[in-house]
Parts: sequence; C-alpha cells; structure tokens
Amino acid sequence: MEDELKELLERIGLGPEVISTRTRFLEWQSSDGERLNRAAADLDDAHARFIERLYTHLSAFETPAAMLADPQRLVRLKHSQRSYYERLWNGPYDRGYVKDRLLVGLVHQRVGVDLEWYLGAYRLYLGDMLAELLGDASGYAVFDSLLKAVFFDMILAIDTYTVAQRQALEDSEARLARALRGTEDGIWDWHIDADQLYLSERWMAMLGLSAEPGYTSDSWFKRVHPDDLAGLREAISAHLGGRTAALNHEYRIQTHYGEYLWVQVRGVVEHCERSGRRMAGSQTNISARKIAESCLHHAARHDPLTGLANRLHMDELLSAAQQRSGVRDSALLFVDVDRFKLINDSLGHRVGDQVLVEVARRLSGCLRPGDHLARFGGDEFVALLGDLACASDAERVAQRMLNALRAPLQLAEQTLTLTASIGIAPLQRDGKPLDALQAADLALYRAKDAGKNQFALYCEGLQSTAQRQLELQSNLAQALERNEFTLCYQPICRLVDGQAHLAGVEALLRWQHDGRSVGPQEFISILEESREIVRVGEWVLREACAQVRRWQQTGQAQLYCSVNLSIRQLQQADFIHRLIAILGETQLPASSLVLEITETLLMQHSDAVLATLQEIANLGVRLALDDFGTGYCSLGYLKQFPLHILKVDRSFIAGVAEDADSAVISRAIIRLGQSLDLTVVAEGVEEPKQLAFLETEHCQYAQGYLFSRPLSAVDLRRSFRNDHCVDGLWQLAVSA
Repeated sequence: MEDELKELLERIGLGPEVISTRTRFLEWQSSDGERLNRAAADLDDAHARFIERLYTHLSAFETPAAMLADPQRLVRLKHSQRSYYERLWNGPYDRGYVKDRLLVGLVHQRVGVDLEWYLGAYRLYLGDMLAELLGDASGYAVFDSLLKAVFFDMILAIDTYTVAQRQALEDSEARLARALRGTEDGIWDWHIDADQLYLSERWMAMLGLSAEPGYTSDSWFKRVHPDDLAGLREAISAHLGGRTAALNHEYRIQTHYGEYLWVQVRGVVEHCERSGRRMAGSQTNISARKIAESCLHHAARHDPLTGLANRLHMDELLSAAQQRSGVRDSALLFVDVDRFKLINDSLGHRVGDQVLVEVARRLSGCLRPGDHLARFGGDEFVALLGDLACASDAERVAQRMLNALRAPLQLAEQTLTLTASIGIAPLQRDGKPLDALQAADLALYRAKDAGKNQFALYCEGLQSTAQRQLELQSNLAQALERNEFTLCYQPICRLVDGQAHLAGVEALLRWQHDGRSVGPQEFISILEESREIVRVGEWVLREACAQVRRWQQTGQAQLYCSVNLSIRQLQQADFIHRLIAILGETQLPASSLVLEITETLLMQHSDAVLATLQEIANLGVRLALDDFGTGYCSLGYLKQFPLHILKVDRSFIAGVAEDADSAVISRAIIRLGQSLDLTVVAEGVEEPKQLAFLETEHCQYAQGYLFSRPLSAVDLRRSFRNDHCVDGLWQLAVSA
C-alpha cells in the first residue's frame, strides 16, 4: 500500500509547490487551523452521534448496505471514519495530512466505495457540524440547503470529469484493441520479478493455443526450439543487462500442433519502483520470410539446372574443409566433360542441358557419404572428397567417375558416349594449405593434353608450366609488332612414277622469342584462346600468298599455297572482304590458294559458316578438310560443304605398313575421297613402305618428312630442280 501511495503522489504531482498553490487559492491561513484545533474538543460527542447517523443513513441504500453487512467490518469502518473527521479538526495540516487523506481515498476505492457516497457523506457531516456550531440560527436551514445543492453540483461535475476521462480511456483502449485485432503481431507483457506473463489473443492464436490463466516465462520458453533457447535467453539477458537498446531476436517456437514457426520477438524493459522490472513487446510470425530466405539462400548456392552446389557454395565448403585439421586426407576433383561444346553445337542446348543433368546424376552416384559435388559452370564439375584413408582413394573415385560416364547415354533417338578429363589435387601439401582449385584445374589440363578420358594428379611442375603459359600469352600479344613470327613451308608433293614433284606448300607458323624457337604446340592454342589468332592468321595468309606469288613469278607457275584457317577467323563478319583484299594485294590467283579447315570447324554447321565457306569456294579458293578421321564429322558433311581436298591424318598413315586396321582405314578414306571426286593428300609420310602403300592405292598427293621437313623460303627455293619438270611441277632436289 505504501508503494501505491507513493506512486499516486507522483502521478497527481502533489509536490510542495502544488499544495501551496491550492491552500492559497482556498485562502487557508494558520489561524484557520488554530480555530479548528480549539473547537475540536467540544465536538467529540457530535462526532459520535454523526457516525451513528451516517451509517444508519447508509444502510438504507442497497449499494453501501451490502458493504456494511459484516458487523466486524462495520466497527472498523466507524472507527476509521471517526479518526478521519477528528484529524480534520486536529491537524496538523502538513505533508503527512495530505498523505493521510490520499490513503483514505485509496482505501475507499479499493473496497469499492464510489465517489458519490464519499462526497454525500461529507455533505451530511458538514450539515451536522454546522448545526452543532450554529444551533438553531435562522440561517442554518438555508445554508444547509445550499450545501445540498452545492454537493449535488460537485458530484455532477465530478461525474462529468470522470465520464469524460473514462470515455477517453475507453476510446484509447478500443483503438488499442482494434490495433491488436488488426495486427498480425502477438503482444506480450512480462512482469519479470513476479514471473507473470500476459499473452495477447493473437500471440496465442499464432501458436494455436487457448487462453489459460497463470502464464509464466516457462510457458513461453518451454516451446522454444532447443537449438534456439540459449540464443533467446542470451538476447534477453543482454537487454536486461543494458548491453542492447532493445530486445530483437529471431527463433523457432513450437505450436500446439507440434510444428515450429520462425518468429521475431521485439521488446523493451522498464524499471518501476512499485512493481519492479517489466518487459513488453511483440512477436511476429516470420516463417514465410524465412522460407523465402531459405529458398534464396539455396538458389544463390545451387545450380538451377542440376540442383548441385554452385561455385559460391563450393568455395564455402572448400574454405570450411581447409580450416578443419585432421590426420586424414582430403582432395579436390576438377571434372570437365570432353568435347561437350560439340554436343551443344550439333544437337542444341536443350539436349546439352539433358546431358549435363545426367552427368551430374552419374557423378553424384560415384561419391561417398560426406563428399560434395558442385557444378562449377558450363560442363565443369568439382568434387570435394573428405576423410580419405589415403591419397589414392581420390584416384579410385575419379576412375569410378570415368567408368560411369562412359556408359552409353540414350536421349530420344540419340545415343551418346561421354568421356571426361579429371584433375586431382590435395587440399594440403606438406602440412600447408594449397590453392586446391587452381591445382586441380592445372591437373585437369594435364589430363586433357594427355589425350582426354583420363585423370591426372597435380604436381609442382604444373604451376611453373602455367606461369610459362601466362608469359607466353603476354609475349604473344606483342610478337607480331616485334616481327618475331616467321613462316616455313612444307612441300606437298604429287607422286609421279615413284618421284615426288612439288605441287604446293603448306605454310606453317614459327615463333622466335628470346633467342629460341617456340614450337607451335606451345603457342597455337594460346593464340586461339586469346583470339590473337585472328590478327596473326591474317598476317600468315598475307605473307604466304605473297611468297608463293614470288615463286610463281620465278618459274613455279603451278605452285599453290595451303594455309590453315581458324574457326575464329571464319567467324569474323568481314573475313571474305579481307580475303579478297589479300588476294588483290599479293596478285595470287584464287585457284592457287587452299584454305585448310578441321572437322571441328565443320561441326559449327551454322548457316553463317556454310554461307562463308560457299563464298570462299565461289572466289575460286579451294577448301581442304585437314586431319580427316580424327574427329566426329558426319560423312554427310563431305557433300554438304564445298570441299575440294581431303587430307588423311598422319595417325592412320603411320601404321599402314604394320597395322592392318590402319591400312584398312587409310584405304577406305582414300577411296571415299576419290569416289566423291576429292583430291586426297596423305599426311605424315616418313617411310618408303608408306609411300609404296599410297602408290598402290593410287593416292596421288602426299607430304611428310620422307620428302622434306618444313623449310624456310630460302632453303625451299634451293631445293627446286629446274631441270626436271612434269606437267609444270618441279621435282624436289633433296629429301630432308
């Protein structure tokens, strides 16, 4: 009660200054108190009589009579009532007097005495005291009537204030109730020290609960997900300890039906002197947002086509794996599907996507529990293998992958056989973290260079090789301006009566850098990847045409020039215009130029490629299909494209003397070309037995070391024998 009285004083604001203002307005003087004190003793009997009259009068009314039914309570009330009136006369009229009066009002309110009864009793008291003081003076009856009217008006005025305030409060509570009904948030109020918890209807409806009395913090916390309870308690503790400005925390809470909702709780604490600490706030159902976030999180870390982890997620998994220390090995496998671009280009991207989904399924089936597979982009996949008993376990997984991919893949009417190249790298080397992705990528290229359809292990030398490649790429970009490129020429011979006569030359690019000759196997692929092949290829074409034209003008009129054409050159929109310009500049007849293309280029069977090749042929320039038999070219392309020359790959010619299969294949290619009215040129002829085979099969053209190695323009000019000519073709003087 004392705490409530203190809070009441604070709310009313009855400080010394306010009390002083009120007494001055009532013109209260010290002499007023003295007069009341002197008269007090003479009114003891009057007070006793009044108390009896008052309670007799109250018993005639239903509401107060109900409170006076208990005899013991009636005695206590009469005693306190008399003390109350006696203090009115005796004082002292200080701050204690104010507190005493407020305490009486608080008690009356607590026991249910309405203000109208309280003020009515005051009116009776004043009337009786006036009669005691004035006797039967003529003015008493009038003044007593005035008191009745005044107190009636006072009660009406107080009713007005009270009703207006009650209405404002009810309006405020109604607005709050509407807001609570309209909001999706649940409201809670926790009296911490008493451990009493108020939960709004929405809070309980959110969890499918019914209203029950006596909620405590345990009613709340026992529904929190076990994994989230410690975090919620810590968030509350941090706010109570002043470490956070407010409570704001997300956690899972169990519903009446056993499922868990994600909710966000917000709240602030207040410290009340009367009631102690209270924390109140809201709780919002954020399950939909969490599901959306989870979907976004999953989408951001997974490939939409295969459902595998993507590059971002693999980076996270790899980082976590490298931070874990253990005695068992871990490894990374970098998988690239061989010639996948050919599938996309020939069968379309829709089929290509189906192939990637099947590849992902097969690779996943090769992993062990705890391993991870990611699609790194395009046709590249990365597998993270942990907890390996030994390093060779990674090789066994890689071999399982190669075996799984080789199984025939049936898609609609297409049956495909897939192969892949795999690079393997450990996550650590000599106890130190390794850039496993880079290392596995380097090993992958080692596997591809070795012929594909196999795996390769990372070794330290691959890093220096990659750095060497980077240096070459940088220097290649400047090689043309530095005049570091040269051309050499390998004769293409017509076979006449066992003799080789010079029919044409194949222009071959060479690079002199830092005082040494860099082999084409080192730099051609770099030129292709960097697209520098477009500029360099145009230079080769111009130089070769100019050189052959000079030879023609010095007696080799039938000599033609064969130049390799890159797909990147052919894809240039203005290639035909450049070709025409070069022929015009060099004065080389179009019929003296042969452009060699590969089967891979033919597979780019777009209308644009076909149209460009047809324009080349219309100029009179001949087209040769190089390395025939080593790719996947459909035989139908031999008639679809305007080809003139078919070159048999050296891999078949090399074995014709000892390998029956090579002889059969070579013979079939030669006869195929002849039946299609194509000129057939055999590549890589190095032994007389191979030459004899070609003569037997009536293959009229060949090139290889048996006739000559590639020579510079000066050295090749020296090899011409001008004294021996057949049909305008000069015999080679030497065989290098």
